[in-house]
Amino acid sequence: MTDRRTLLTQFSRRRMLMGTAGFAAAAGAGVLPSRLLAQEPIAVAGIYTVPVEQQWVSRIHVAAEAAKAAGQISYSFSENTANTDYPRVMREYAEAGAKLIVGEIFGVEQEAREVVLDYPDTAFLMGSSFMPDPAYPNLAVFDNYIQDASYLSGIIAGALTETGNIGMVGGFPIPEVNRLMHAFMAGVRETAPEASFQVSFIGSWFDPPKAKETAFAMIENGADLLYAERFGVSDAAQEQGVLAIGNVIDTQPDYPDTVAASALWHFEPTLQAALARVADGSFEADNYGVYSFMKEGGCSLAPLGTFEGKVPQAALDLVAEKEAAIKAGEFTVEIDDSEPTSS
Repeated sequence: MTDRRTLLTQFSRRRMLMGTAGFAAAAGAGVLPSRLLAQEPIAVAGIYTVPVEQQWVSRIHVAAEAAKAAGQISYSFSENTANTDYPRVMREYAEAGAKLIVGEIFGVEQEAREVVLDYPDTAFLMGSSFMPDPAYPNLAVFDNYIQDASYLSGIIAGALTETGNIGMVGGFPIPEVNRLMHAFMAGVRETAPEASFQVSFIGSWFDPPKAKETAFAMIENGADLLYAERFGVSDAAQEQGVLAIGNVIDTQPDYPDTVAASALWHFEPTLQAALARVADGSFEADNYGVYSFMKEGGCSLAPLGTFEGKVPQAALDLVAEKEAAIKAGEFTVEIDDSEPTSS
């Protein structure tokens, strides 16, 4: 087995972001198994195509930093990795001795699978639009199935819109974005049945100026509330005095008068499940998307914060009712991966 000091030396050429963000939350949620704390840290590498500050990737990064702070893992990562470079970086980390490689292969599915087959002793946990395939036994897939929380945020949005005209700005019309938009729209219709939606995709995972420009156009076209699937949308909402609903992370502290609610993704349950299986040698091709469901602790609705007292009580009662039903398995939010359109 590769000596840990040698491994860390090899990893040093990759940029490392220090910190313990998320550790207290993870420990408080009871997602740091004692059986992992007692073992030698597992060497984990993250490969991200965008900055770690970007919403989706930030949740993976925070969970990894929490596990690192708990002594479960050593952790190194690469950000802003182009799809053309992704297979090469996968190989570099595998050659360096990483036991678990985490990342997102949405834009490099086939090439990534070719790498996986060359390193059967390395576990790969990758965001993917596809289900697990036994032909790649060491590749498990995940996605942010936070449709439960997105639906609840939609209930609040429907109660707050005055015009019933809602703008939605997404990155790409792929399943992991589409399902959240559809869930949000379903939630809106619970409290605003006649609502209409302007839907647009900017063709980028991280282009705040373009997202902002798109949002401005929707506001000019009558939208008084925006679904901020991408960074930049809430900036437009704030400047124009309309409301916004956040996605994946809670941005209300940055937009206290603008972001009324957010659907939060918690990657800790997903990562902890993978680490446990790497530790006991049972890691295999599997769908880790289930760990993002609300009943698994993988998503939640952010606290109302500055919007406490501003949301109609009837909407809050409905949110509480639906949340309880979701957690009890009595109500299922539909997963619709088809591309949403303006309506």
